[in-house]
Amino acid sequence: MQRTYTEDYQQIFLTDVPLIDTRAPIEYEKGAFNNAVNLPLMSDQERHLVGIRYKQAGQDAAIALGRELVDTNLQKQRTEAWVAFARNNPAGHLYCFRGGLRSRITQDWMADAGVNYPYIKGGYKAMRRFLIDRFETDVGQTSFVLISGRTGTGKTLLLNRIKRSLDLEGMANHRGSSFGPMETPQPTTINFENSLAVTMLKHSSNKPAERVFVEGEGRQVGSLSLPQSLWQTMCESPTLVLEAGIERRIEIGMQDYVVDLLARIQKQLPGEAGLKQFTERHRTSLYNIRKRLGEERYIKACKLLEEAIGAHQEFHVTEGYQPFIRFLLEKYYDPMYDFQLSQRDSKVLCRGDQSDLIAWLEHEGVEMLS
Repeated sequence: MQRTYTEDYQQIFLTDVPLIDTRAPIEYEKGAFNNAVNLPLMSDQERHLVGIRYKQAGQDAAIALGRELVDTNLQKQRTEAWVAFARNNPAGHLYCFRGGLRSRITQDWMADAGVNYPYIKGGYKAMRRFLIDRFETDVGQTSFVLISGRTGTGKTLLLNRIKRSLDLEGMANHRGSSFGPMETPQPTTINFENSLAVTMLKHSSNKPAERVFVEGEGRQVGSLSLPQSLWQTMCESPTLVLEAGIERRIEIGMQDYVVDLLARIQKQLPGEAGLKQFTERHRTSLYNIRKRLGEERYIKACKLLEEAIGAHQEFHVTEGYQPFIRFLLEKYYDPMYDFQLSQRDSKVLCRGDQSDLIAWLEHEGVEMLS
């Protein structure tokens, strides 16, 4: 058969081409791409056994064992899954780790079933290498502007209105604070880096000279670290400082860490089970910052939290969390932010509330989302 393939990695990522990842599940879980679906040629155990045979007796023996392990019935099942994907995504491609044997076998079996589907030359390894190299180039050629401000000022809300932005917290699946873990796990480091690189690629390919806006936080986003090149560039970038009064910040904190968080948890665990997970999560998050709070403030925060939880459980009201949020903002987050700000020497382009910063952005010709 005449093999069809592509090595236009840039176009694949710019247009979110649907992809079949034929690697084993264990490979996919370590790192993949957002537009890829794992439909493996071999299971983890099959791949393990074939790999041993390859080391012991070479490629022909490994292929023979693979043919034995993936019998006719398994071949039929896996081919049907690939063909179904291809028919739903006729512009897609397939890949394995290096664009070698597994890609060719998958392509052959699909062709036998009447579907010709292109593979990606170089496979996952080449695409990953392309993203790493391109990311370093893009970061080095991009002008960034930070959006800074105390906790609860609505930085993410503003950032998400700017078309050319990097939502680091969204990609990291973490709100970036001690109380910021989401209900689902954070992505692997590789997946986080892939998402970052693809987003930067799209920005750099569309009006490359324009600025990119990013929230000015620390290098850590939960358990994930920003790539050194991006972090170093951010440290040297100018900033917009978003300000808001304490009542507005409490309102945003209530929405983020009480209303929205509780709704997400209870979507998975309705009723009392979800409420219990919600309260235990806040207790754990508070305990995790006890040393930085200090004993006296930790005891006070525990008292406020327990009073809020008690009212929540007995009367099904959430207003009791407001004093707890106010205390954390004033006694924990504000001093920490003020210290971090004192360590920076970045140029402040504009300082003000959300309307002030939006006016500055519009005056600068920054494209906003409605």
